[in-house]
Amino acid sequence: MSRTEKIGLGGGCHWCTEAVFQSLHGVEEVEQGFVASTDKNDTYSEAVIVHFEAAAITMKDLIEIHLLTHGSTSDHSMRPKYRSAVYTFSDRQRTKAQEILQTLQLNFERPLITQVLPFATFRPSDSQFTNYYYNNPQKPFCRNYIQPKLKLVLERFSNAMDDVKVGLF
Repeated sequence: MSRTEKIGLGGGCHWCTEAVFQSLHGVEEVEQGFVASTDKNDTYSEAVIVHFEAAAITMKDLIEIHLLTHGSTSDHSMRPKYRSAVYTFSDRQRTKAQEILQTLQLNFERPLITQVLPFATFRPSDSQFTNYYYNNPQKPFCRNYIQPKLKLVLERFSNAMDDVKVGLF
């Protein structure tokens, strides 16, 4: 029997992040919205919660795809709105995410700014914005910002892409 897990990911526009993870084999659901953590990260920031089949796609693959599809090494002025983070739901998941980030750092020339943070609360996006890419693939924002990310994932992780959704871009 397959085990479903969830992980929160934030770092860029949640329309983009949602589309990337909706396109992956093994991802059952992507909740788009705003996530808050604790302490100094207790404000809401754009993010998604990814529900995935651990037997079909690994947390390592999800985190690596996340790092490659947003500015995970760029500490720009919009970081409060677009916090680069992996939001975890347990101590075991936190430890594993930290180990994955340390390993993946070797693939980047600049230091990763992505933080591993405890998940605290979630506020969903307005329904008009959910499933944004797959409802609006021809809009300029989708063609200019989301499709290049999907193509990057297809090139580097073709075995992880959902065949049905690959045909949509």
